[in-house]
Amino acid sequence: MKIQSKGIANKSAKGEMLDVFFSYIEFEDKQIINNIPDLKNSYQEIIEINWSHKDLDREIESVSDAYLKLHLLSHKLVLPNSINLDGLFSNLPNIVWTNQGPISIEEIENKLNESKINKNDLYIRSIDKFPCLTDYIIPKNVRIADARRVRLGAYLSEGTTIMHEGFVNFNAGTLGPAMIEGRISAGVTVGKNSDIGGGASTMGTLSGGNNTKISIGENCLLGANSGLGISLGDNCIVEAGLYITAGTKITLLNDDESKLVKASEISGIKDMLFLRESTTGKVIAKPNKKTSALNKELHNND
Repeated sequence: MKIQSKGIANKSAKGEMLDVFFSYIEFEDKQIINNIPDLKNSYQEIIEINWSHKDLDREIESVSDAYLKLHLLSHKLVLPNSINLDGLFSNLPNIVWTNQGPISIEEIENKLNESKINKNDLYIRSIDKFPCLTDYIIPKNVRIADARRVRLGAYLSEGTTIMHEGFVNFNAGTLGPAMIEGRISAGVTVGKNSDIGGGASTMGTLSGGNNTKISIGENCLLGANSGLGISLGDNCIVEAGLYITAGTKITLLNDDESKLVKASEISGIKDMLFLRESTTGKVIAKPNKKTSALNKELHNND
C-alpha cells in the first residue's frame, strides 16, 4: 500500500515548522485532490510525503508526520486507535492559533503589538498543540455548533451532530450518526445511533496514563452529567449523573439472581441499564428493555 501526500507548511521567522495543511492525499483507492499553487510566501513551504503501510505503525518523528496522521484520521481514511501516534505530543509545538493563522509563541508578542498599533485585527483563539478540525477539514453531513471544541484528528461520521458543549478529541469520534452533547476523549469511539448527553464524559487514553481503549456501542445513551470508564456494548443506558469507573462495584441483576462485580469485569457488556439505587446508593446493572433511537430528521445533515 502506498500513501502519497502533498501539503503546505507554515513556518516561523526562524524557519521552524508550525503546521502542515495536506490538501492532496492518495490512500489506496481513495483520493483527496486539491491543487497547490506555487508559493510566493517565504514563510511557507511545499511538503511531500510518500509512505507505505509500515509508516502508519511507526512512531511520529516530525511535525509533518504528526499532521499527516491527524489528516488521515479526520478524512476517515484510518480508524481511531488503528495507527501509531506515539511521539505526537513531543513533536507538535505549542502554537498560538489566530484568525491570521498559526503564530510561534516566540513571535506572538510582536504580532500582537503590531496589531494594537495598526488595525487591531489580530484575534487569538487558543494556545495549544492542536488546531481546530475545521481549519483543515470540513467533514461531510456533520453539524458542529462550536468548531473550537473539535480538534484536528477527530473522526466524525456522517449524521453526527455536536452541540455547543460537545467536545471531540483527536484519535476519537463517531462510527455513525450520533448526538454529542458531552465529551469524547482521546481514544474513545461512539457507535451509530448513540447519544452522549449534556455534560457526560468519557475517560480517554490521556487520563492519568490510562491505556485502556473505551468504546461505546450502537444505540446507547449516556445520560446528562454521567461518566464512563469502561466500554459498553450495544443498547446500553447509563443513568444521568452516574459515573462508572473501572473499579466501581456494581450489583448485576439477572432474573432473580444478583452478583457483585467490578465494572471492569463487565466492560463491553450489552443490553444493560446502569443506575444508582436512590435509597441505598448502590450501583445496579439490569437488563435494558428500552431501545434508544436518534431523531432521524435532526441527524440528516445534508
